[in-house]
Amino acid sequence: MGAAMKNQNTSKAATRGPAEHSVRDQIVDAARECFAHYGYGKTTVSDLAREIGFSKAYIYRFFESKQAIGEAICAECVGGLFDQVREAVGEGGDATDKLRRFARTATTATVELLFTDRKLYEIAVYASSENWEVVRAYIERMQGLLEEILKEGRENGEFERKTPLDETRRSIFYALKPFIDPVFLERSLDLLPDAQTEVTGLVLRSLAP
Repeated sequence: MGAAMKNQNTSKAATRGPAEHSVRDQIVDAARECFAHYGYGKTTVSDLAREIGFSKAYIYRFFESKQAIGEAICAECVGGLFDQVREAVGEGGDATDKLRRFARTATTATVELLFTDRKLYEIAVYASSENWEVVRAYIERMQGLLEEILKEGRENGEFERKTPLDETRRSIFYALKPFIDPVFLERSLDLLPDAQTEVTGLVLRSLAP
């Protein structure tokens, strides 16, 4: 979850000033502390300016809005989640094993975030609810990884080929969304891990050739 991942996932239109400028990182770090203490919804750019000792106008040289700062923080978060899922999938055997790892790791990594950094999780929930660009990019990457698994399974005969690939990918992602999307996951905690395991098993059975 380094600067490269953060800059990759943050909208260029949302940030101002040099991407690697140390002041930009200072603003993000201070914002993370403010959001953790007061919550994202209750923190204003004026609050951040007062906390850092900068003027609002100076902060706006680097970020066009509070949401832009939130997206920079959220980009680190979802970038880390995706890296964990991709690594787990890469350690899998066949496509069936990789799909199980995909679903299990996406769930456990998001649950871990919920319990280890509650305020950061709240930003992720807010971002998902408001459909921020960084969340859309995360979903696109996750679906891209899922499609790679499906293609591998089709090529080696593990999965059926009759259903259009894009339809299969979307349907599986919808089925797993209660265990991946932070908005829904918190409501599904009492169903874990059985529900996620059973849904994944049902998905795999539906993919049988």
